[in-house]
Amino acid sequence: MSQAPSVTEIEQYGVERIPDADRTARPLDLFRLAFGGANTFATCVLGAFPILFGLSFWQGLSATLLGLVVGSLILAPLAVFGPVNGTNNAVSSSAHLGVHGRVVGSFLSLLTAIAFFSISVWSSGDALVGGAHRLAGLPESGLSYGLAYALFAGLVLVVCVYGFRFMLLVNKVAVVAASVLFVLGAFAFAGDFDPSYPGVFASTADPAFWPSFIGAALIVLSNPISFGAFLGDWSRYIPAATPRTRVMGAAFLAQLATILPFFFGLATASIIATKAVEYVDPAAPNYVGGLLAVSPGWYFLPVCLIALIGGMSTGTTALYGTGLDFSSVFPRFSRVRATMLIGVLSIGFIFLGRFALNLTQSISTFATLIITCTAPWMVIMMLGYVTRRGWYDPEALQVFNRRQRGGRYWFTHGWNWRGMTAWMAAAVTAILSVNIPGQFVGPLGDLAGGVDISLPLGLAIAAVLYLALLTAFPEPRGVYGPAGPRLVRASDAEIPAITGSTAAPLAAERV
Repeated sequence: MSQAPSVTEIEQYGVERIPDADRTARPLDLFRLAFGGANTFATCVLGAFPILFGLSFWQGLSATLLGLVVGSLILAPLAVFGPVNGTNNAVSSSAHLGVHGRVVGSFLSLLTAIAFFSISVWSSGDALVGGAHRLAGLPESGLSYGLAYALFAGLVLVVCVYGFRFMLLVNKVAVVAASVLFVLGAFAFAGDFDPSYPGVFASTADPAFWPSFIGAALIVLSNPISFGAFLGDWSRYIPAATPRTRVMGAAFLAQLATILPFFFGLATASIIATKAVEYVDPAAPNYVGGLLAVSPGWYFLPVCLIALIGGMSTGTTALYGTGLDFSSVFPRFSRVRATMLIGVLSIGFIFLGRFALNLTQSISTFATLIITCTAPWMVIMMLGYVTRRGWYDPEALQVFNRRQRGGRYWFTHGWNWRGMTAWMAAAVTAILSVNIPGQFVGPLGDLAGGVDISLPLGLAIAAVLYLALLTAFPEPRGVYGPAGPRLVRASDAEIPAITGSTAAPLAAERV
C-alpha cells in the first residue's frame, strides 16, 4: 500500500476508479467526515424545529430520536458503493439507472450541495456577525454580513480545491472541537434549561399534535438522507476488502452521534421559547438571534467558534463531492475547475438570496424538496445492490465518463427505464404529497389529515415499483455477474460491447 499523499497536495483523482494502492482511508475516516459534516450549527437549527412546531421538550426528543434512527438506517447502506466500486455514488448508479441515467444522481448531488452550502454559510455567517457584535460592538450591517459570508465561503472553497486529504484534516479537528464546544454549552445553559418545558399541546389527543410530531421527525430524518448522494465521495478511498458491516456501521454511528448538536438545538430552543419567545415565532423564527440573546456573555466566543468550525465541515463535505461529480458530467472541467465553478455560482446564490431576494426561508423548502427526490433514488440503489449481490463491473461503470457506448449498463440507449420509471413515479408522487404549512403544500398534501407523508410515501413507491418492474421486465443476465440475480429473474438479452474512445479524460487531474 502506498503512502498517503500530503494534505497540501492537490488531489489528482476525479471519478475514475481509485487504484487499490491509493486506498488508504479507514471506516473511522468515513465516520469523521460524515459526523463532522453534520456536527454543526445548521444541525442545531434543525434540532430547534420540534420546539417551533409546538412540541414539549420530551416530545421533541422522542421525535428527534425517531427521525435520527430511521434516517441513519436508510443512509448507512449507501456507504458500501464507494469501497466496492472505488468511485462516487452517482457513477455507481449507472448500474441501476443506466449509463446516461446516472446524471440523475449527479444533479441531485449538485442541487443538494448548493442548498446545504448556502444554509451553512448563512447560519454560520449570521452567528459570527452576531457574536462579534456582542463581543466587540461590530455593527450588524449589510457590509459586515457580506464580508463574513465571503470570507467563510472562500475558506470552504480553498479546502475543497485541495481535496479529500485536506478535507479529512479539517474534519478531524472539527469533530473534536465542535463536540467540546457543544458540551461546554451544557454548563452555559445548565441554570436555564428546564426539561419540563410543556410545549403548546395539552395532550397527544390534540388533533394538531401528530402532524407536528411527524413533521418534526421528518425534518430530523432529512438530515441523514441529505448525505445519500455524497457518501461514496468519501468511502471510495476505503479498501475494497474492508468488511461491509464496518463501512455501514461507520456511516450509521456518524449520524447517531449527531444527537449532540440536535440535542443542543432542542434544549436551547426550549430556553429561547421561555426567555425570548419573540425569536421562536413560527412566522419568522430566528434561532441564531435567540441563542445569542439567552447565552451568557462568556459563551459568545464559543458560539462563534461553533459557527466557524461546524460551518467549515458542512460546507466542505457538501461542495467537494459536487465539484468531483460535475467534472465527470462535463469532462472539459477538471475536478479543481469544476469545484471553483460550482463554488463561485454557490457564493453568488448566497448573496442573491440573502440581500436581494430574501430566500432564507425558501431555501429550506428547496432543500426539503430535493431530499424528497433523493430518498427514492437511494432506495433504488439499495435494492439494486441486493438484487446484484453486490457485484459490479468497474469498466462498464466508467462508460459515460470516457464518452463510450455499450457495456453491461447500456440497457436502452444508455437508460434503464425500470429504475428511471420507479424513481420518477416515486419522486413526483412524494413532491405532490409534501405538506409544509406556510411554505409548500402539494395537491396531495392533505392525504393524511395534514401529516406530511411525502418521504415515507416516496420510499414505499420506489421500493415496490422497482422490484415489480425488475420482476415483470427482467434485466439481462450479464448485469448480475457469475452468481446470478437475487429475488428477481434475469433475461437472456445480449450485452453490447463497449465501443468508442478508450481514453479516460478523468484519469488525471488537469489543474
